[in-house]
Amino acid sequence: MERSSCSRLLIVFCFALCLECQLVQCSVTYDRKAIVINGQRRILFSGSIHYPRSTPEMWEDLIQKAKDGGVDVIETYVFWNVHEPSPGNYNFEGRYDLVRFVKTIQRAGLYAHLRIGPYVCAEWNFGGFPVWLKYVRGISFRTDNEPFKRAMQGFTEKIVGLMKSHNLYESQGGPIILSQIENEYGAQSKLLGAVGYNYVSWAAKMAIETETGVPWVMCKEQDAPDPVINTCNGFYCDSFQPNKPYKPTMWTEAWSGWFSEFGGPLHHRPAEDLAFAVARFIQKGGSFVNYYMYHGGTNFGRTAGGPFITTSYDYDAPIDEYGLIRQPKYGHLKELHRAIKMCERALVSDYPIVTSLGDLQQAYMYTSESGDCAAFLSNYDTKSAARVLFNNMHYNLPPWSISILPDCRNAVFNTAKVGVQTSQMQMLPTNSETFSWESYDEDPSSLDYSSAITADGLLEQINVTRDASDYLWYITSVDIGSSESFLHGGELPTLIVQSTGHAVHVFINGQLSGSAFGTRQNRRFTYTGKVNLRAGTNKIALLSVAVGLPNVGGHYETWNTGILGPVALHGLDQGKWDLSRQKWTYQVVKLTFFIFYVFIVDPNKCPS
Repeated sequence: MERSSCSRLLIVFCFALCLECQLVQCSVTYDRKAIVINGQRRILFSGSIHYPRSTPEMWEDLIQKAKDGGVDVIETYVFWNVHEPSPGNYNFEGRYDLVRFVKTIQRAGLYAHLRIGPYVCAEWNFGGFPVWLKYVRGISFRTDNEPFKRAMQGFTEKIVGLMKSHNLYESQGGPIILSQIENEYGAQSKLLGAVGYNYVSWAAKMAIETETGVPWVMCKEQDAPDPVINTCNGFYCDSFQPNKPYKPTMWTEAWSGWFSEFGGPLHHRPAEDLAFAVARFIQKGGSFVNYYMYHGGTNFGRTAGGPFITTSYDYDAPIDEYGLIRQPKYGHLKELHRAIKMCERALVSDYPIVTSLGDLQQAYMYTSESGDCAAFLSNYDTKSAARVLFNNMHYNLPPWSISILPDCRNAVFNTAKVGVQTSQMQMLPTNSETFSWESYDEDPSSLDYSSAITADGLLEQINVTRDASDYLWYITSVDIGSSESFLHGGELPTLIVQSTGHAVHVFINGQLSGSAFGTRQNRRFTYTGKVNLRAGTNKIALLSVAVGLPNVGGHYETWNTGILGPVALHGLDQGKWDLSRQKWTYQVVKLTFFIFYVFIVDPNKCPS
């Protein structure tokens, strides 16, 4: 009996050891058709869920809903500025707990795609770069620049090392099957020429040398050097081809909707059109689709970029900002995924046979050696339905639609036929004792002005605030003689303020005189308004507001924010009085002060 028990224990131990070896030695490669996981080509659906745009308490539910919706992979950017708020000081706590997020994906039985960047764009403040980076001596962002490359490599290796230390790459038995270096660099690369190409080549080589054991991708980068895979982003990617015939066709951002900006519309992408775009991509040989976003979430705190990107990053995604399922988009895509998965073996086996079914109608038929057959019947006419003949059978195709036939005979799904009931969310007031609210009053006389600085001339806002706040007071004074004509029935003088962005509130002697702001397309603006000055000393206080730092554009680290002038008074007896070069006092304002004092305590007063 003892020998028998020992033998059984030995067998169990050996089996467990073999299983562990299998887990550790999982392989992820690719070929011309698809990502290959443990020797098997896969059609993969992915969904973007950004960990800082939701709370850790939401992660498990969001990821499970994505899985239930037919998603195989969770994609996220990695946000440098929240992880390294100051050089060498790292934060991976709370909403920034990247390891916990990836492990939550793993527990759900899904794969992960880690888009390290570290430039992310993403309508995120400063494109994900920490603001301190722009003050590194000699730096120039996203080009063949040694200070930038050193910083970028340091952060990339930090994240890769963190993932490796927790065995989170698929090659270690973890869920991460893909990583991305850089982000949407193609247009900038072409603009910079050889310098841009050198940077792309360096970034690819640096990423590969981290030895993650999984493929790397570059999105919207046609010159992505081997073995990095170039991928597509956009509303439609059916015309996209990888830059080498031995790379798979991948769509890293299928835009499920669009972001919102202050003053702009709420964008909506119909479920039918999104399903059509995905089906068309798959029928033409695509094998990886990531929905950007699957859950958009919230730009908490001061994380929104742009400028003028709203706090909500809902994106009209299948799971809404609050973590609730959005129908019919969620259910319609779930049915699409199910139908395509039924075709998987045929789709990854070979290239399709394409036949014309009419002027604007086509059939794509895939077969495998084992006898699998799958077909996609397409009607590209945006206005008229079509009745087509395929395999001696008739099929009715609505306008702008694709029918999927997993057995080349029975249509199980059509992109234009929504069988899911539409849901609408309505906000209702609640008197629940679950919620507690507190209000605060701040006494302006208690503000600490010991940190104020004084300088001749106008200073760039971010150079003063270092992005510690979105608000900066520009304060100066003017002396008005008692003989001025406007004091004796004449027309009031006009104050003109030119700003590089993004908004300004003008106070004269403690009273709100007016406001002005730019837009996301044109952040620069000019304030023009009459001012009620008095004889003697008058205080002019300009509250300059940054509404998120830029997240996209060539060398945006050099762009200015705040009031750089000219600032001038017009209509005085002496004519124009340029205030730009005189002495100004600068005071960084904490966010809470601006919200509670200016908007809640008294919207017409500022500290005098």
